[in-house]
Amino acid sequence: MQATCSDYLIFDAENGVYVENPEQVVRDDVEKHHWLNVARTVVKDWRLYLMLVPMILVFLFWRYFPMYELLGCFKVTDPVKPVADQFYSGFSYFNTLIFGGTNPGLSAEFWRAFRNTFLLSFYGLVFGFPMPIIIALFFNEIRSNVARSIYQVITYLPKFMSTVVMTSLVMMLVKQGSQTSGMGILSQFLVAIGAVDEQTAFAGLLNNPSFFRGIYQISGIWETAGYDSIVFFAAIIAIAPTRYEAAQIDGAGKMAQMRYVVLPSILSTVVIMLITKIGTLLNIGYEKVLLLYNPKTYMTADVVSTFSQRNGIVGTSQGLASAAEMMNNVIGMLLVIGANTIARKASNTSLY
Repeated sequence: MQATCSDYLIFDAENGVYVENPEQVVRDDVEKHHWLNVARTVVKDWRLYLMLVPMILVFLFWRYFPMYELLGCFKVTDPVKPVADQFYSGFSYFNTLIFGGTNPGLSAEFWRAFRNTFLLSFYGLVFGFPMPIIIALFFNEIRSNVARSIYQVITYLPKFMSTVVMTSLVMMLVKQGSQTSGMGILSQFLVAIGAVDEQTAFAGLLNNPSFFRGIYQISGIWETAGYDSIVFFAAIIAIAPTRYEAAQIDGAGKMAQMRYVVLPSILSTVVIMLITKIGTLLNIGYEKVLLLYNPKTYMTADVVSTFSQRNGIVGTSQGLASAAEMMNNVIGMLLVIGANTIARKASNTSLY
């Protein structure tokens, strides 16, 4: 882009001379006092900027500073020396994880954990993502404010329980039988309706690899579906009442209003939330899995986070654990980029 004389000077026909362009004078003044204006804004709204400080500190200490330790993926593991002083080992840890290297059994264990991570996240996306939308639609149809408040508190409550409490409740519901105590209530119910044979339920559903994924997904939906519906419910109540009135005039019933008014209106919110969900597709927190799984269910329950915890914290392969988590995070980043690109091309709605 080339600047011309008219960008800076204009001809004053009355005096017959060129003078500075008033618009350019304003632009120069704004550019000259840019940081002064920024400082004035910060001083004026200092309370808002002060509230940002805790969030910035959290990101610094728990997001950015730990990135330094990612150097351990390429260094010889030495718990005594700092990461910067360790010897460079190249991509040996990645070679061991992906191709087996000198430890094929560890590579097979990693790929099993990666497969379980993907399947648990994928099932959570397929079965768990629609549930908050359905709950938000349900809340929108409740006309009594008192009844809606009660239902919302009931569905939000599990989210505010700690992971330890929530997993303890799940373990009590499906606990194995013994000579002194019976099976869990949920196990007894499944036996009564014929969904599970009594011998399997008595041995404990959490001790059976076939039931771990189902228990994990159902407990996850119970824990987070109500809380996640807040975003969708907020988008629904923002819809103009005139759109409902127009649909009613055209003869649309409740289901038709949901299909042709509500769902198109919240589509952008759904797309953005879907992109963020896909971004965390491989980031399963190890806390819940760690509390629910045991060596009998490693086949379907072991994920990358627990694999890293078991080999890096409990074991002595910190570099191997760092490499596993780094691979997991890089793939998650690529999933975000891919999902965002597809969403932008398909619906003109994207996260960035």
